[in-house]
Amino acid sequence: MRFEPLGLNGAFRIEIEPRADDRGLFARTYCEEEFAAHGLPTRFVQCNTSFNTRRGTLRGMHYQADPRPEEKLVRCTRGAVYDVIVDLRPESPTFCKWEGFELSADNRRALFVPAGFGHGFQTLADGSEVFYQMSELYVADLARGVRWNDPAFGIVWPLAETIIAPRDAAFADFVP
Repeated sequence: MRFEPLGLNGAFRIEIEPRADDRGLFARTYCEEEFAAHGLPTRFVQCNTSFNTRRGTLRGMHYQADPRPEEKLVRCTRGAVYDVIVDLRPESPTFCKWEGFELSADNRRALFVPAGFGHGFQTLADGSEVFYQMSELYVADLARGVRWNDPAFGIVWPLAETIIAPRDAAFADFVP
């Protein structure tokens, strides 16, 4: 695997190194030693999947608050998504900055999302599915979010037509 540090402090894009032949390919998507060497978690306690019927579906921007903030390893296993992270850590040099990436079944990339980051995605194809590995168990009382179109971040989403849950659309303005 190749670990590419991103412009946001602590975030990585992870590229697999496929071994291909006429049957298809094989690649590792996780290695405890390689993750530890990059300072990333080596224990994931929960896995989640999100299936999205329609192109333009937007989920986010979610995070889990202290004392159980989540780190996430995210990949798209079907279709394609525009995946966005925003640094919500006040002490970070990249506080309130965001980055977006295409994750797809074809490119097989993964995104490591540090604790203290908001995370969300917009589907680029019908029938897209996202798989998450989580460093913490979900705690409903600690679930939080920031609005996908909050001017504090200025996130630029690729599709104008957006299908979003009322809860995600109603998050209050972020106050740094």
